[in-house]
Amino acid sequence: MLRLILLFLVLNFSVQGQKIWTATQANDWYNKQPWLVGCNFIPSTAINELEMWQAETFDPKTIDRELGWAQDLGFNVIRVYLHNLAWETDKEGFKKRIHEFLAITEKHKIKVLFVLFDDCWLPDPKPGKQPEPIPGVHNSGWLRAPGPAIVGDAEKWDVLELYVKDILIQFRNDNRILMWDLYNEPGNSDMTEISFPFMQEIFRWAWSVRPSQPLTCATWNGGEKFKRYNDFQLQNSDVITFHNYSDAKNLEAEILRLQKHDRPLICSEYMARTNHSTFEKNLPVLKKHKVGAINWGLVSGKTNTIFPWGSKEGTPEPAIWFHDVFRKDGSAFSEKEVKLIKELTRPSK
Repeated sequence: MLRLILLFLVLNFSVQGQKIWTATQANDWYNKQPWLVGCNFIPSTAINELEMWQAETFDPKTIDRELGWAQDLGFNVIRVYLHNLAWETDKEGFKKRIHEFLAITEKHKIKVLFVLFDDCWLPDPKPGKQPEPIPGVHNSGWLRAPGPAIVGDAEKWDVLELYVKDILIQFRNDNRILMWDLYNEPGNSDMTEISFPFMQEIFRWAWSVRPSQPLTCATWNGGEKFKRYNDFQLQNSDVITFHNYSDAKNLEAEILRLQKHDRPLICSEYMARTNHSTFEKNLPVLKKHKVGAINWGLVSGKTNTIFPWGSKEGTPEPAIWFHDVFRKDGSAFSEKEVKLIKELTRPSK
C-alpha cells in the first residue's frame, strides 16, 4: 500500500521532464540566501544518527539548548544526518520527530541540510540501544547508512527507494529545509568499487520526486579512483557541495577550480584544527568567495570528535581539539575563535 501511495504522489507532484536545476535556477536560488554559515550538528547526547533520531533517545531539550549556542554564533544553517533504519523501524514516529526538530531549528532561525545516506565508519548498523563511546576514539559509534551489505546488493534497495521517496515527498516544500545531501562521501571506507551504482540510483529516486529544495552530493576525494564519482556528483548536483579539511591555500585553490562550473558552492565539511583547517584561516576565505561554510562539529559529546581521526582508546583530551566549538556546559574551547566567528557572521551594515 505504501508503494502505491508513493507512486501516486510522485506521478502527481514531480516536475515533468526536469531532473537537475539549470545553473541559472541554482544561482537565482543562492542569490536569495544570506551567506550560509554553520556546522554539522548532532546533539552531545547522541553517539550516532540512530541515537539522535530513535524515540527512546531523541533529546529535544539538548537540541534546543545547543542550537541556541549555534544561533548566538551567527550560524544560520546546520547539516544533519538521517538514517534509513530510523525510518524502517518507526516511519511515522521518525517523521514526527523530524517535524519537531525543524520546529526547534526554525525557532533559532537556522535552516537544515539533511543527509540521507553515508559510507563512513561502522559497517553494520542496527536499531535499538546504541553502544557507549570508546574513550578517546574519534567517532567510535558512528554508523554507515545503509551499510555495505545492502549497498552492494541491488535486490535489497526496494525499501531504501521507499525511504527516500517518503521523506522527500513529506518534506519536499518545507521551507525550513535548505537542501538535501543525498549521500555522504560515497565510496569511502573501501567502498570505491561498490557504491557508484547505488549513488546513481539515489539520484534517480530523488529526481522522481524533484523536491523544491536543491539536491546535492559533496565531492570529498580528488584521487584518480574517485574521478567517476566526482564527475557524476559535479554534473548532477543542483548546488555544488564539497569537503575540504586542508589549509586555506588548498581550500582557495579548490574553490577556484569549482567556480568553473558556474554553480553555487557550499563547503559542507571543513575545520580540523591540527590538520591546518581552522576558523581563523579558512573561514575568511570562504566568506571572501561567498562560499557556504559548514564546519564539522558544535558541542563536544559522545561522538568524541575533539579527538583526531585514528585516535586510540585511552587518548587523553588533546590540547588542541580536532573538531567542535563548545563543551557541554556551553563554554568555548577558544573564546578567540568564538569572537572571530561572531565578527565574520555579523550582517554587513
